[in-house]
Amino acid sequence: MKNEEQAELFRYCSKNEIWVLTWYNKIKILHTTFKVKVKKDVGELEVGSYVEVDEVKLASNGKTVYLIDGKFYFFYYFEIFTHL
Repeated sequence: MKNEEQAELFRYCSKNEIWVLTWYNKIKILHTTFKVKVKKDVGELEVGSYVEVDEVKLASNGKTVYLIDGKFYFFYYFEIFTHL
């Protein structure tokens, strides 16, 4: 990803919130901390456990990462629940 592309992405990012599309096609803004469910074992996190996301960031490859217990994990290891 080029520096210009990264700069453009960062204009729309916040480490304290994430916008999600619900099953009802409504946009909901979740503010940190929010809970997610682990979909696949990663690091010390086990499948099925619920953890809290402290920050949301972009990795250098442009993918979303969550800060959980002081460590960064890619978003695709987790399922977001908008009602928790």
